[in-house]
Amino acid sequence: MSYSGPDLRTVNVTRYVTPLREGGSMPAIAAADDDFMYVLKFRGAGQGRKALIAELIGGEIARALGLRMPEIVFATLDEAFGRTEPDEEIQDLLKASVGLNLAIHYLSGAITFDPTVTKVDALEASKIVWLDCLLMNVDRTCRNTNMLVWNKDLWLIDHGASLYFHHSWQNWTEKASLPFSHIKDHVLLPQASELSSIDKDFSVILTNELILKIVMLLPDDWLSDDSPFASLQEHRQAYYQFLTTRVAHSQTFVKAAQDARTALI
Repeated sequence: MSYSGPDLRTVNVTRYVTPLREGGSMPAIAAADDDFMYVLKFRGAGQGRKALIAELIGGEIARALGLRMPEIVFATLDEAFGRTEPDEEIQDLLKASVGLNLAIHYLSGAITFDPTVTKVDALEASKIVWLDCLLMNVDRTCRNTNMLVWNKDLWLIDHGASLYFHHSWQNWTEKASLPFSHIKDHVLLPQASELSSIDKDFSVILTNELILKIVMLLPDDWLSDDSPFASLQEHRQAYYQFLTTRVAHSQTFVKAAQDARTALI
């Protein structure tokens, strides 16, 4: 799949359809004014706007690397939704999420990826493992694969648990060059035998310029949530610095993933 660069549309939510209560942050299926259905991720949910930031960065990097990722859009939620919802918990969530949220195109009829049913080849598995090492994504395990099978293809979803360092920003410059210890639990690690070749290809694709373009998509008010930085520019620069440093040190996390795979198999 070709990637022409990050460019997110903005839609207006027109109808709240149903909550997806299996998600920790209570996402929902919603309709928008472009006549499409979306999985709506709320700024007022437990992990707040940081989960939306991780979702946007992770999803757009996945797309840039040629992995299948449903379209991400900005989704505007009007305050009227909170007045008409009878469920008090959902009502509170909607009221706290008025404004700009994030939504992922809903893949109708998709089924949850089951590693015992669907086999993933070594190349695709290596691409996904590399991505999750880069993003420090703790949420692609056998317990919760965060992948769907749709039209016989494998699609990635839910990167909200990535970049977990940004919930405190403690020692983030050091973490940028460290291996990803949780990779040992990755559902596709046993199949990921092509990490070295993928590392060469992906390190070329993820240029500093491309990473900057993705980071610049972050809305200003998502960055104002309990920020430790003096300005929005510094905040964006921190994400940019973390990601570019991580790509520059990719051999470190690739070696750790390879060692974890050897111990596993």
